Amino acid sequence: MKTVGHLACALEGIAPSPYAEAWDNVGLLVGDYDEPLSDGPVLVTIDLTADVAAEALEFGASAVVAYHPPIFKGIKRLTGATPREKGLLRCVRAGMAVLSPHTALDAAPDGLAEWLSRTTLADGDTGRDLRALSAHQHGSGEVKIVTFVPTEHAGAVCEALAEAGAGVIGAYTGCSFQQPGTGTFIGDGTTNPAVGERGRLEHVPELRLEMVCPTHALGRAIVALNSAHPYEEPAFDVIPLASKPDVTIGAGRAVTLASPARISEIAERVRTALGVDAVKVADAGTPVQRIGVCPGSGASLVESAIADGCTCFVTGEMSHHEALAALDAGCGVILAGHSNTERPYMPTLARRLSESLDGVKFVVSERDRAPFALHGA
Repeated sequence: MKTVGHLACALEGIAPSPYAEAWDNVGLLVGDYDEPLSDGPVLVTIDLTADVAAEALEFGASAVVAYHPPIFKGIKRLTGATPREKGLLRCVRAGMAVLSPHTALDAAPDGLAEWLSRTTLADGDTGRDLRALSAHQHGSGEVKIVTFVPTEHAGAVCEALAEAGAGVIGAYTGCSFQQPGTGTFIGDGTTNPAVGERGRLEHVPELRLEMVCPTHALGRAIVALNSAHPYEEPAFDVIPLASKPDVTIGAGRAVTLASPARISEIAERVRTALGVDAVKVADAGTPVQRIGVCPGSGASLVESAIADGCTCFVTGEMSHHEALAALDAGCGVILAGHSNTERPYMPTLARRLSESLDGVKFVVSERDRAPFALHGA
């Protein structure tokens, strides 16, 4: 029997929670990992409104996957006083779990941002040089050990560190950097220096030895360094290494068209792909070949898009002044409505979840809709 935990794992496989923005709230929001899923379907929606919660009850849904997390900012009470609280209460009373992928789904490979990028392409254009506008940074889990050792002992110290787990880069082992220099020291009367005499300034030819080391092996490596080093008090530094960016993962995307296009052409592609009646266009009057995209509200990524050479930016919404700033920088803007840039992906999400979780049915909400509609067009 499938459980809420199985559903959470399936969602995690599509939209890993480490990919989410730090301010976001993704994963299992309501429910018990060990609770069995009922025979009812899992309802997939953008927003868990009161109407959508009622729809889930009518379906006898076992769970709801809501793209926008219905628990976002702190909730001090759950009384049903607001539409959001009503929706959550209905799910809790019915024993329905609630999960959300949000920005983790945006950032993931084959996720929402990549899907939105494809809406800008012409027929037969696969899109080139696709990469995240804000690359995800994997935690390195590594430090760099730097020590200083007499030249003739450098090989032994390097070998000892390697045996302890240092010096591994990809498929290569024993990796180090060695640079010659001169070390100086004066030992007091309690010392027994390996080189020279106590009480006298010594100048010793040394090598600066650098090796990366996983943090889990750091303790062993330091013991090995002290054992192999000839000095009573070896000098060494442990330097934390910054995480490494991965441009295949992260917020937004930039994509290059096979040939330049007018922004009006791109706007029509986006409008047709999203199935909306109209989109807003701010034309900078520049040819477009490199396009930045971000589902939802993407104004925070416009500067990154411009720096990446984009002359068009596609998102759901941004303010009047944010659009003016983009135009001043030579970047046109296409706005399709916040959830309009997200909702058409929900059938794809439902399909992918179904493929990951045999025997569980997923349905897309029919009552989930954008809060705004065109009037008098």
